[in-house]
Amino acid sequence: MLERSRAQSPFYTEEHEAFRDVMRGFVSREIEPYASAWDEAGEFPRELYAKAAGIGLLALGFPEECGGVPADQFMKIVASQELARAGAGGVSASLMSHTIGSPPIARAARPDIKARVLPEVLSGAKISALAITEPGGGSDVANLRTKARRDGDHYVVNGEKTFITSGMRADYLTVAVRTGGEGADGVSLLLTEGDTPGLSRTKLKKMGWWASDTATLHFDDCRVPAQNLIGEEGQGFKLIMQNFNSERMGMAASCTAYARVCVEDAIAYAKERHTFGKPISQHQVIRHKLVDMAQRVAASQAMLEMLAWRLGQGESPVAEICMMKNQATQTMAFCASEAVQIFGGAGYMRGIKVERIYREVKVNAIGGGTEEIMKDLASRQMGL
Repeated sequence: MLERSRAQSPFYTEEHEAFRDVMRGFVSREIEPYASAWDEAGEFPRELYAKAAGIGLLALGFPEECGGVPADQFMKIVASQELARAGAGGVSASLMSHTIGSPPIARAARPDIKARVLPEVLSGAKISALAITEPGGGSDVANLRTKARRDGDHYVVNGEKTFITSGMRADYLTVAVRTGGEGADGVSLLLTEGDTPGLSRTKLKKMGWWASDTATLHFDDCRVPAQNLIGEEGQGFKLIMQNFNSERMGMAASCTAYARVCVEDAIAYAKERHTFGKPISQHQVIRHKLVDMAQRVAASQAMLEMLAWRLGQGESPVAEICMMKNQATQTMAFCASEAVQIFGGAGYMRGIKVERIYREVKVNAIGGGTEEIMKDLASRQMGL
């Protein structure tokens, strides 16, 4: 009911729809039946990475010479939104952590580093993660404190990172460090291997995303080869900023899809659940809730697709992307809350999608830049 057909949208080609079919089969076969058990276990099998690579999911948008597959913005939307159909944000977050950990490598690492690292990640053999946030600060990247001191052919890294998605299992960590003075110009990126001596990890327990391993990373005199510098010294801040448009668009696509799952599941439940002699879908208050939910999903999807089209035209609408992320997370929050309300007591029980999605609202409103930061950045882009 809520999905656009090709006749209703000018953006999706036969190639997009073919990939959607592949993704839908993969999610229904490999993720959805196990999502609740993986959530309770606090992890999912590492073998899922290789299975995802087998359908081309991990390779989307990366250079062909490194095992990647060309993909436009709409192919990425298809991937994000089909994954979201499982209602398992923790699985999606860790399974796709390479989409924020590896783009700086593809964009600016030495050719020999790219040739070694990216094929391993895109084949599902190794896991990639991004490590920026620190205990003393999140989105204020220019003021990070983790230091990397040059010592001959190595950098010596000391400091901490926290809330790192795939932090416990990552084989490759793209780490933001301070190699120079204060401010953005002193920030660099270092590719740090997971078995580097001096690196230790602490697992974190979270409100949601239970199946995603999240960690605090401790760097104690970690010696990282200087050749692992991504780009030039002092270019890290720029590379991180280049990552944000893609990350926020991906989050917006997922959040809109999670909201759609809430609507669809709430509609199905409302047709089955009876009170006062009729399905609750026949009570006006429930019908109005469902229409309000569907309306917000449709508006968010339309905004998302128009921004994707603009990005494909070479634009960089930063303010609108920030607003898009807020629009999508607010839509997810509204729909998740209303869906749980419609489900009643059943919506409060673990093991169903709307309950998982409800728990995962806040991480989306915080990750990739909080709602408040998105508003501030958008206002500055607008010259306010």
